[in-house]
Amino acid sequence: MRKLMPIEHIEDWEQRVARQDAFWRREIIDRPVVIASMGKAQPDPRYPAPPQKTWAIIRDRWFDAEYIAQSAAAGAMNTEYLGDALPSSWPNLGPEIFSAFFGAEIEFGDSTSWSVPNLKDWTDADKIQLSTDNIYWKKLEEITDALLQAGKGKFYTGMADWHPGGDALAAFRDPLNLNIDMIEHPDEVKALLDRITQAYFEVYDYWHNKLAAAGQATYSWPGIVSSKKWYVPSNDFSCMVSKKMFDDVFLPGIAEECRFLEASIYHLDGPQALRHLDSLLSIPELNAIQWVPGVPGATGVGDWMHIYKKCQAAGKGLQIGFDVDDLEFVMENLRPEGLWIGISGFKDRDGFNAVLKRIAKWK
Repeated sequence: MRKLMPIEHIEDWEQRVARQDAFWRREIIDRPVVIASMGKAQPDPRYPAPPQKTWAIIRDRWFDAEYIAQSAAAGAMNTEYLGDALPSSWPNLGPEIFSAFFGAEIEFGDSTSWSVPNLKDWTDADKIQLSTDNIYWKKLEEITDALLQAGKGKFYTGMADWHPGGDALAAFRDPLNLNIDMIEHPDEVKALLDRITQAYFEVYDYWHNKLAAAGQATYSWPGIVSSKKWYVPSNDFSCMVSKKMFDDVFLPGIAEECRFLEASIYHLDGPQALRHLDSLLSIPELNAIQWVPGVPGATGVGDWMHIYKKCQAAGKGLQIGFDVDDLEFVMENLRPEGLWIGISGFKDRDGFNAVLKRIAKWK
């Protein structure tokens, strides 16, 4: 394990990281990774939440580095981190910030943001170039630096929500146009996809190296905190294409992402993406699957146990979340090796500790 910044208020932080490192290898130190948290009964007066504030426009709130860092520190110091949970924060400018580095503008809402397509014609594809001299890159630097300063000894600072590959092209073109492009401009799509993938490796290495130099664990929105160079390949656009088209156009780049990293977990989002599961499971370097059902009323572990079993049979780890009432069902149907579990439904710390004891006996 590379040298990490200690989390001063969590005595066993090294063991928590070690369990999450073992998750990638589908190994168990003493039990699977188990993550939970709850607010402290008595808030720490030294780390109050920032006072309520108004901004002239919604983008100013997203760009307020000082407010973001103060909120992260207050959250870290006023939360009880149970099991293997560790205080962490990441600079969030929305899921299409990667595309903004290539000239796409971002529009901000209350809880998410989205890009404005910037590739109107394929004759202009060469104009889609990575630039670190734009407002979004600079703002991400500012927010990251503020988090690093506020988080010293208190929480880890992670990376933004990168969406290269097919999702980046969908942001440049608009998903509807990209669907047509897959038929009418397949060569142009593949050429830009290859170029974007190589640029993504540059982007990832820059931010990973910056954070590693500050002693940070690798962390981002899925919540995994590890010393490994990991990330979460994804392609939400894949819901719109056939298995044959996905395998031909997108699968090679996803496999290349997995080879580039030390560890990877694929974000499989929605039932329409399940047609690609077999292809993804065939990637030797892919370590794990994060399955997000995206179906209202059918999100329990029982509805998708056949998917979880298929992933385990293919030798892949799983990131899953469920209520404590489902624990026995999960233990009866899955192996503990390679599980990263987010658990909810317990009433207090004693209730969680009782759950942890049950999980520790899982063989």
